Amino acid sequence: MASTLAAACAWAMLSPAASAHDEGFRRRLDSGLTLLVLENSASPSVAVSILVRMGSRWEREDNAGISNLLQSVMVKGTTTRSALAIADEAERMGGSLSATGEVDYSEIRGTALARYWRGLLRLMADVALNPALPPEEIDNERRTVSSGLRNRRDQPFQFSYDALLARLFPGHPYGIHFLGRDEVVARVDREALLAHYRRFYRGGRLVVSVSGDVRASEVAAEVQRLFAAVPPGDGGADIPFPAAVAALDRAVLSRPAAQAQILLGFLAPPIGHPDYAAVKVLQTALGGGMSGRLFGELRDKQGLAYSTGAMYPSRTAQSFVVAYIGTAPANAQRSEEAMKQQIERIGVERLSEAELARAKRYLLGQFDLDRRTNARLAWYAAFFETAGVGQEFADSYPRAVEAVTVDDVQRVARIYLAAPTVVRLEPTPRP
Repeated sequence: MASTLAAACAWAMLSPAASAHDEGFRRRLDSGLTLLVLENSASPSVAVSILVRMGSRWEREDNAGISNLLQSVMVKGTTTRSALAIADEAERMGGSLSATGEVDYSEIRGTALARYWRGLLRLMADVALNPALPPEEIDNERRTVSSGLRNRRDQPFQFSYDALLARLFPGHPYGIHFLGRDEVVARVDREALLAHYRRFYRGGRLVVSVSGDVRASEVAAEVQRLFAAVPPGDGGADIPFPAAVAALDRAVLSRPAAQAQILLGFLAPPIGHPDYAAVKVLQTALGGGMSGRLFGELRDKQGLAYSTGAMYPSRTAQSFVVAYIGTAPANAQRSEEAMKQQIERIGVERLSEAELARAKRYLLGQFDLDRRTNARLAWYAAFFETAGVGQEFADSYPRAVEAVTVDDVQRVARIYLAAPTVVRLEPTPRP
């Protein structure tokens, strides 16, 4: 029976949720908790995202990784449910429940068939408000985190990427992956996790976002009841966020690998900045899929790249653009110079109107595709809320992208892609 429900819910999650929904509902409770509801009758499913403004950007060197570890342990038992009971209950509702820590937020996410929306909210409220933090589960999750960090070090691209972030954000929370550091996670105990939980799990830092075949008024009444015990306020003022000062240099690393990895990084504006949409178009024109200049020039024309592209993550305080290429070791120097040439070129040679149009189509097409499930709709609404850009961002962002001109792209390229931080991994023979 459970497998049948899960299969039905999986089908429902893939229906075109973004194309048929009512206007969103927003309410701020007395505790400061923000509730968002998107009534979407296009599929018989429901998804809930509980986002808390807690993540690696609020961590220090001595507790790096504590947010992700806390999230992982929270779903391993409450004062009334075991880890197995949580998983079984979610499966009986035809869905799942999980949690992770990230950079600018941490999330508890759950899905179910729509008729079980009350049960899903009840289960998620229990996880969010009554974590048991069992010591044996803390030990298990420490080992899981350690394995994740070891895997990142063993993957040439991830190893190079983490090294680049450390140089883009030296001495800064954004310079450390949200999994943290082995030696720090190994000594985080239950008391430290409990203190971290009490500091951040407060109404003023919480967003509960619901998307699915539900009624907003009914959801609001249920959330008001289930989250009545959440402590009010936001736990006091945050420590001022330091300005990022990138190390504008070039680091050469060695690692057993089959390919050379070359990454060029640049500090870039956060989501909500006036230049955000233009930099998104710039990144897409440079390295968005097979139509980007890096793919067309470095892979198709010059035959240098096994993989190449560019990324620009949406961050709430400070972001970055990364251009990358994986290439044969013999082509490393030539590939690095060719990638620099393409980045310099986009600042001096205007995009054609055809390139601009392709970049916009690709960018907005990806945005639409990523918002076609209730789970993603719930997450996007919660993220826009925690990022401070508001729910209208889902509509204003596509308009901003459409308004970007070739002059805008050239302007932001000259501003943000002027001085790279370079990390190059040169393979050594595998033992």
